Amino acid sequence: MRALDLDEALAVAKQSGTDLVAIDDALKALAAVDPRKGQVVELRFFGGLSVKEAAEVLKVSPETVQRDWKLAKSWLRRELS
Repeated sequence: MRALDLDEALAVAKQSGTDLVAIDDALKALAAVDPRKGQVVELRFFGGLSVKEAAEVLKVSPETVQRDWKLAKSWLRRELS
């Protein structure tokens, strides 16, 4: 899966009818429940970092970042549906 740049993300959100405020609220809620998963989303999605780069920033293993990324995406999908 490739990262979307912000323009692409906004276009996708607009096309799908997803409210950007709802996305922001969901990200804040995720960070409140699990701060590291929130950081993984910020680094991967908004920062465009690879799994390895995000792992280095967070000082965790790449496997941990992959696991957090997968769980965070599922959590956000559920929150936004």
